[in-house]
Amino acid sequence: MGADAGLARAFEGERGHLTAVAYRMLGSLSEADDAVQEAWIRLARSESDAIENLAGWLTTVVGRVCLDMLRARKSRGEESVREYQLPDPVVGYAEEVDPEQRALLADSVGLAMLVVLEALSPAERLSFVLHDMFAVPYEQIAPIVGRTPQTAKKLASQARRRVRGQELVPDADPRRRRRVVEAFLAAAREGEFEALLAILDPGVVLRADSGPGGVRVFRGAREVAALASTFQKMAMLYTAHAALINGAAGLVNTDGETVRSIIGFTVVNGKIAAMDLLTDPERLAGIEPPR
Repeated sequence: MGADAGLARAFEGERGHLTAVAYRMLGSLSEADDAVQEAWIRLARSESDAIENLAGWLTTVVGRVCLDMLRARKSRGEESVREYQLPDPVVGYAEEVDPEQRALLADSVGLAMLVVLEALSPAERLSFVLHDMFAVPYEQIAPIVGRTPQTAKKLASQARRRVRGQELVPDADPRRRRRVVEAFLAAAREGEFEALLAILDPGVVLRADSGPGGVRVFRGAREVAALASTFQKMAMLYTAHAALINGAAGLVNTDGETVRSIIGFTVVNGKIAAMDLLTDPERLAGIEPPR
């Protein structure tokens, strides 16, 4: 069968899942779209009648494309650059989450977790993402990474240990997370150091990505709370909108119809344990403001 309407419909039925896989692999929404489009091209050129499990076949293809893209980054020396760039945020508003965003936000990987994934080798990342996040068996992962199933299992295990050593487990109650973010916003508007200090975990990490200058990292509650005047300025200049940032509570700050900054929060035990702040105008240009 060629690339007819039926095949196109079947592919579209898998697009959300494939985009979710590619995003977790690449941390880039545009590159994830490119990987999914490449999977469609390969499907259209294939003998699709011989494919018994379309979903599995497409997941394998997207995994292989993403692995090639990660390896290409390394060969171009982009890894060190990406260490100083936050992953693309997935932004949703309460009434405006489309079906593809739902697939990205379901069991969403927070920005803090994506930062951890950036530190893995391409083969580790693929093995961990496909097996631990999408339950792909090692027998299916092995040919993608060019290893045995046992080696693929070892790669995922190595990645798992590294992830667990740095993973933050956010509070499960979304209302509790939202209340903490609202308390942050109230303290920011007043520029109150002590109020900010009270809602920050002692080991909080703030990553601020302003673009080509790279990411600035602030560690510890007192160092982050010392930015009270900066938070107050942002709160006074812009309109803050509650949003889902990678499935967690966050804020989108706008000036009219222009998105000026995005803040994702990781809330653990009622305290802010991590903040990811994106102010890069070039990357924010692709973010839709709330309607």
